[in-house]
Amino acid sequence: MHINFFSMIPAQIITIGDEILIGQITDTNSAWIAVELTKMGFSVQKMTSISDTEEAIVESVNYALGQSKLVILTGGLGPTKDDITKTTLSKLFGTPLKFNPQVFEDVEAFIQQRGGAMNSLNRDQALFPVGATLLRNKQGTAPGMWFEKNGTVLVSLPGVPFEMKGLMQQEVIPKLKTTFALPYIHYQTVMVTGLGESQLALIIEDWQNQLPQGMKLAYLPSPGIVKLRLGYVAEQQEVTELLVDEQIEKLKQLIPNNIFSDTEELLEVIIGNLLKTRFKTISCAESCTGGTLAATITSVAGASTYFKGGIIAYSNEVKEKLLGVSTDSIHAYGAVSQQVVEQMAAGVKLVLKTDYAIATTGIAGPDGGTSEKPVGSVWIGVATPKMVVSKQFKFGNERKINITRTTIAALNMLRQVLNDETITN
Repeated sequence: MHINFFSMIPAQIITIGDEILIGQITDTNSAWIAVELTKMGFSVQKMTSISDTEEAIVESVNYALGQSKLVILTGGLGPTKDDITKTTLSKLFGTPLKFNPQVFEDVEAFIQQRGGAMNSLNRDQALFPVGATLLRNKQGTAPGMWFEKNGTVLVSLPGVPFEMKGLMQQEVIPKLKTTFALPYIHYQTVMVTGLGESQLALIIEDWQNQLPQGMKLAYLPSPGIVKLRLGYVAEQQEVTELLVDEQIEKLKQLIPNNIFSDTEELLEVIIGNLLKTRFKTISCAESCTGGTLAATITSVAGASTYFKGGIIAYSNEVKEKLLGVSTDSIHAYGAVSQQVVEQMAAGVKLVLKTDYAIATTGIAGPDGGTSEKPVGSVWIGVATPKMVVSKQFKFGNERKINITRTTIAALNMLRQVLNDETITN
């Protein structure tokens, strides 16, 4: 039986700390918690950051308790005077603080393991609200607290990210699963390249309009890649996953050359696996990407088994002397041309003795463009054991984005070449 997407259990997240509001640190806790809650079947309706004041905490908590079935707070549980979350919640829920031997033992053991000694501030952390459920913190000295009121659960956690995550994984998530009757939600992300967001939206418009009722599609664009996230909620896991899989197969028929993963696997990982399984090697010659392509390839563990090296041929002199690019070609066609990029690819393949090679040349910007070759003009070449293929691209005016998009396009060209060889062999 299908459950409407918006019947997911409503939840809110509140982060406490002036350091967040003044921009001193970034609130990564809320994003991480939201992901985990969504996977479980909660609908995060609001995320709020507030100051370290009793008034702000009381106002935000009361509002959240009236709107949601689950409220998660992070921050303000440390031993210093500005950490007032515990005392404020104790007043709010009418639960006095009392010495808790279990908390004291946990705090004492944690401090002794690190060669420290208990002090009065540490001892005060053993004061715990009567009636609240203890969430034992194995990564720090501040325990988590679980309150229940009028059918709503409020969980208070430390603001230190690794402490918060430890408590969520070891204490909170298991308890939430036994406390709430949660639906099954299935998300799957399809990775698309070679198409801009608006262009992609037009191509798949009919497919999107025909999605089953309650299935949601989200566009998550970034330079060079658009992630399409499908989400569906149902009572049965098998039904949910089957329906999502069916729609992804239809999508693959619409844009077969642009989808490179339906598991969020990165291009550099996919290429590495293709090369490793075939016992083939790769090298690269980079001009406009300035080493970013090589850095991306080698970011994958085990890349040394297939990546031999690269040459950053930023100047024409290096293109000519190290890669064997013809001086006549550079004079006749310019460094950003099909003729030059193909010679770069063939040259580095020969010099480093690899099975495949990728070359990039272009105008990353913001300067250097002309009317014939504006900023964002890029040529990419891929040398294979049998031939050299190349393609021209027109990107934008932002230097860093152009470098990123060129790197992604180059990796995708190699992926397509390797896949085409699989089909023809």
